[in-house]
Amino acid sequence: MNKFLALSVAALAAVALAGCSISGGDLIRPGQPTATLIIINGSYGYLDAIVISDCDNFTYGFNRLSDGDSIAPGDARSFTLSAGCWDVGGGEFGGGEAYERMTLSAGSVTRFTITD
Repeated sequence: MNKFLALSVAALAAVALAGCSISGGDLIRPGQPTATLIIINGSYGYLDAIVISDCDNFTYGFNRLSDGDSIAPGDARSFTLSAGCWDVGGGEFGGGEAYERMTLSAGSVTRFTITD
């Protein structure tokens, strides 16, 4: 009976997470129009992590910056994303962070400033 219960729980979890990704998913979905998101560092420290995921995803996902990469105070970084709803966040390891849900229109340029 315990084995059946464990398999049932695993099956329900798989169904609930179908289509979701721990990584946050692809930033560009094939065949969809794109938009540009510019993340601006308005803080006094280096932004060490930028997380971006589809609004339907269950997690913000992994850091979208390369290992050892960061955004210096006053600098910015551009990301190309499919148009639609995105959960975006960023911050400093051991410091401040900010998160926002945004909808990007096809062909648009959206700026998101992260401050302390």
